Order: sequence, then structure tokens, then C-alpha cells
Amino acid sequence: MRLVLFDCDGTLVDSQHMIVDTMMAVFDEQALPAPSREDVLGIIGLSLETGLVRLLGAEAGRAGECAARYRSLFHARRISSPLEPLYPGAREAVTTLAGQDDVLLGIATGKSRRGVDAVLGGHGILEHFLTIQTADDAPSKPHPGMVLQAMAEVGAVPAETVVVGDTTFDMEMARSAGAGAIGVDWGYHPHEHLPDAGAEVVLSSYDQLVPWLDRRWNEPESAA
Repeated sequence: MRLVLFDCDGTLVDSQHMIVDTMMAVFDEQALPAPSREDVLGIIGLSLETGLVRLLGAEAGRAGECAARYRSLFHARRISSPLEPLYPGAREAVTTLAGQDDVLLGIATGKSRRGVDAVLGGHGILEHFLTIQTADDAPSKPHPGMVLQAMAEVGAVPAETVVVGDTTFDMEMARSAGAGAIGVDWGYHPHEHLPDAGAEVVLSSYDQLVPWLDRRWNEPESAA
């Protein structure tokens, strides 16, 4: 049985505007020096508190209160704003893989479970994911906990598991768990950094994902 674990933000869903705008609002409310947009994008994929510790620097002790305010603001904005869009081809790739008898799908994300349910449920694809690992359940990426828990939950082994993600955190998490690491170049980390973090390939469109997986699983030597 093969397991494909998707990251969410920056991989399946383009949520950058909501995340950056909400983070800037929190820093403004708390009278803290605003981080750059690049710095905020750079922590996407980490759990919220871990990312805030990085952004806050000398004010890291305020990460808990900032995280609570971020969650409140983000939830309010989601109710009043359009749903964050799926990346082109994401729905088709997910449904194609979900239709294969020997493939299981999962999520490994720094989002909360509430956030995953809202965005993927809103797009009507939540049902395709058999295992969902979030910041509520496991240590922050790049710790391998999310991948290890997902494999244990569905009975998969590292050799038949891959992580699809846009950040170095995703690649490092996958490799630490012994799983394959597939990078995508449309997300929030510079894609040229992904191979150094362990990506075996960096894809430039979802059209490439299913063919790549077919080659990887059926012709491992030629796909490497």
C-alpha cells in the first residue's frame, strides 16, 4: 500500500494572502515591529507558535498570546472572506490518486485541524484523505512525527510513503521519517532550496505529479 502525504498551505491551497494579512494585523495590534512578507512566508509550514517564536525574536515570550489572537482573527476573516483557492490541478491530482486502489492519501500540515477541515472541506476534497496530521497532534515540522503517525495510522511503510510539499520543512520531515520527498515550485520557499533539503524532484505543475509517482513506484531506478 502506497501513502501520499500532502502539505496544505503552499502545496494544495494558496493561502498566503490570508496568512500574511492576519499576521501583520496581529503584530500591529500588539504594537510589535512588523515582520517582512518574506519572513512570514518563510515560517509557513511550521506550527503557529514555533513560527511566531522565529518572527518575534527578542519578544518570543509573547508567542502564546500572539498565536491566540492570530487564531481568532484568522477564523473571523475566513468566515467573511472568499475561500483560499486550490492551486491549478490540485483537485484533479487528488481525485486521480484517490481513485487508485493501492494508494492512500493523507495530510501533514502546520495548520490546525479546524483550519484543514474548513478549507479542504470547503473545496469538497476532505473526504479523500484517510489520515490527517496537524499541529494539534504532533511536533512542528521538520520533526518527523506527522509522517510517522500517518504511516502508523494506515499501516504504510517508509519505502512506500512520499511527502509532497513546498517547503524545506516538508522535505526535511520526510527524509527524517525515511519517506520520499517531492517538492513543488509554486509555494512559499525558494524552490532551489528544496533539493538541498532532500527533495528527489521539484515539480512545476500538478500535471507532473501522477506520472512522476507512477514512474517512481514502477521504475524506481529510472525515476531516481
